[in-house]
Amino acid sequence: MTKRSFIPAILWFVVTVVLLCLPGSAIPKNSWFAVVHADKWVHIALFFILCFLFARPLRGKDLATGKEETCLILILAGGIVYGTLMEFVQKYWIPNRSFEGADILADSTGCLAAYFFSRWRGLGKG
Repeated sequence: MTKRSFIPAILWFVVTVVLLCLPGSAIPKNSWFAVVHADKWVHIALFFILCFLFARPLRGKDLATGKEETCLILILAGGIVYGTLMEFVQKYWIPNRSFEGADILADSTGCLAAYFFSRWRGLGKG
């Protein structure tokens, strides 16, 4: 694994920081958003992509038995912690944003989906 293989994940991390730190006034307010819970689907997608991009460099690497699983679990845990911390950032430092437990659940769902997808795709196995 090279540092360069993590560039897409790092860039996506920056994108998520920017999106999650937008003030509430910059977020569209459509009634159909609430009906389909679009904001939760956005959270799931953001965190799925984030965790998947961090796991992707493991693909095809001959890692020691169990090490790839440890890496995937660390990526999963890191994603969940990051999503939770960003909710506190929104609550205390971003205008017109609030803490939502449902967002943490959606973020965690995206991280878990990326974890299982990565295992299914055999990331970390040669």
